[in-house]
Amino acid sequence: MYVDVLIEFNIRALDYTFTYKVPKEKENDIEVGKRVRVPFRNKIIEGFILNIKSNIDVDYEIKDIQEVVDKQPVLNEELLKLGDYISKKIMCTKISAYQTMLPKALKAKEGFKQSIKYNKYIIIKKEANNLTIKQQEIYDIVLKNKKVLKKELTDISIYTTNKLIELGVLEEIKEEVYRINDEVIQEKSNIKLTNEQINVINSIEYKYQPYLLHGVTGSGKTVVYMELIDKVINNNKTALVLVPEISLTPQLVNIFKKRFGKNIAILHSGLSDGEKYDEWRKIERNEVSIVIGARSAIFAPLNNLGIIIIDEEHSSTYKQENHPRYHAIDVGLFRAKYNDCPLLLGSATPSIESYTRVKLGIYKLLEMKNRINNSLPSVTLVDMKDEFRKGNKVISELLENKIKEKLDKNEQIIILLNRRGYSTVLTCSSCGKTIKCPNCDIPLTYHKKNNILICHYCGHAIKKDDKCPNCNEASIQEYGIGTEKLEQILNEKFDAKIVRMDIDTTSQKGSHEKIINDFKDRKYDILVGTQMISKGLDFPFVTLVGVINGDASLNIPDFRSAERTFQLLNQVSGRAGRSNLLGEVIIQGFNMDHYSIIKAKENDYEGFYNEEIKIRKELCYPPYYDLCLIKISGKDYNIVNSESNKIGYYLRNNSKNIILGPSNCSVYKINNIYNIQIIIKYKKIDSIKDNIHFIKEKYINNKNITIEIDNNPIKI
Repeated sequence: MYVDVLIEFNIRALDYTFTYKVPKEKENDIEVGKRVRVPFRNKIIEGFILNIKSNIDVDYEIKDIQEVVDKQPVLNEELLKLGDYISKKIMCTKISAYQTMLPKALKAKEGFKQSIKYNKYIIIKKEANNLTIKQQEIYDIVLKNKKVLKKELTDISIYTTNKLIELGVLEEIKEEVYRINDEVIQEKSNIKLTNEQINVINSIEYKYQPYLLHGVTGSGKTVVYMELIDKVINNNKTALVLVPEISLTPQLVNIFKKRFGKNIAILHSGLSDGEKYDEWRKIERNEVSIVIGARSAIFAPLNNLGIIIIDEEHSSTYKQENHPRYHAIDVGLFRAKYNDCPLLLGSATPSIESYTRVKLGIYKLLEMKNRINNSLPSVTLVDMKDEFRKGNKVISELLENKIKEKLDKNEQIIILLNRRGYSTVLTCSSCGKTIKCPNCDIPLTYHKKNNILICHYCGHAIKKDDKCPNCNEASIQEYGIGTEKLEQILNEKFDAKIVRMDIDTTSQKGSHEKIINDFKDRKYDILVGTQMISKGLDFPFVTLVGVINGDASLNIPDFRSAERTFQLLNQVSGRAGRSNLLGEVIIQGFNMDHYSIIKAKENDYEGFYNEEIKIRKELCYPPYYDLCLIKISGKDYNIVNSESNKIGYYLRNNSKNIILGPSNCSVYKINNIYNIQIIIKYKKIDSIKDNIHFIKEKYINNKNITIEIDNNPIKI
């Protein structure tokens, strides 16, 4: 017997299988999808079995596999086919496609072994007589309870417990325990569905079909998800639910657990390696029917999938930014088709691409146009040019008055500023020098709490010094504002309990959940945060949402800037007035007559789409064209620039597609690596495959530059 093994090295030159012989005594253990340890270039490494064959015709010696690592395949038939699809779709290596699906404990990686957590119990092994008083006490406890945690007995007496085990009276056994194993109080659902919810639920057919659920914020999409899942699991099938942010997972999981109890596994990057391993095995063992998680949960090894739900489908976090750059919706479409089940994409602000697929008949549109409480918040735009003349540089007069009014009524407030830190730029007022990162050539952000300047790209940090490093004058001035400074300003202006939620305050495990729960329990009056507080969260006492610099994202040089601005403003507006209390939204900025802001104020998605789609068509951007971004990186700018020009010249002479660049990336230097990009606008993927393959092969052994391919990038 022989096996074809895909080895663990993520190198394009080794992106194919190697054949190994299976010793007779190991033949019964061989299955496609299992990991094996094999010799390779004087090393022992791991790989996945992709094929089994009975004989081969070669004129060289075939090496034997060393060991079969797994009792059960870690890649089932569906995941094997999915990995093949991903590698072709995004033009990555097969091994990187397979590895990205799996928790660390199950990746092909020599030298790593994940521990399994056990509880030690004591049971009766045989009847006993003539015991001491202490021995009899411990023996009687075990006799009464049948099985007792060893720790409970050793707390009474370590010596006596171990002596009874030694005498063969008691026996120690180990039972595996999952690291996430919280108790749940299940509640019966008594929610009265709206007519819109009933219509959506009845419109879903349980076969392959992508649906786009366009429901305004607060229309009850989560209830629809649960009703659909209830139908699926009652039909002995499973369900997969994706949310865009880790911060949304705890709240959604709590809602689902009240309905479905412990029939849920959780998968996201905030879990430890051990927790991910445990949750994965729960799923593989068919111990749960529902998986909830962020982007990587799309690979959950659920059998008999009955529905896939992707909430807030417009979110950019569903596209992986590092290698391999898969998109969860693409994976969801593949898995839904493989399992012949519906894929439901939900959003109050669908992506332009998804809504266009509705227009083309690829997706079916489902709509929920009304809030459950039939009351959308009122939205007011404030032009900060007028406020600046009054001396209000951060918080407008209207927003300040409204905050006071809501605090007096004991209601809650959310303030959004999509930039973390204290000050965004430190500049010398004498010589004009801006303090920049030496590795990335971008301004450092000041974080007052630790009195340090940090680069948000490479992590470089220095202590703040009031003296300018260029002219030595004590003239360093702070410009710009981040969430840390905004929190301070609010604390100075209002007698209120304020909590901040951004990357800096949620770096510790469980911090997302704690902030959300504390705010929901009304331990705080005001929640300040970045875009992570803008979607999906449900706080019944929030009646005011304020947005600082609501037009800032329009200044980002990206064709999706208007779309992201509309989505952010519409989503964060949806946090206000979600219960019986009326909601108000105040959006501040300087470019308040932009169509994305006007349409967000009017909650007019269709109007925004019609404006945006005209620009996309005229400029040949998605959904009319697909994009492929080629990033050329290296330590020597002259080499990177020279090779970029060669690639650009090759593409212009060997492709009929639209070629943009080469040009410097928006942040062209990160951690002393220079980055230049070329963008291809194309209609059919086949028209670029040969070009991309040629470029990759050309630079496969080039040590001076790295080539990265990002098909349909989220950020340019």
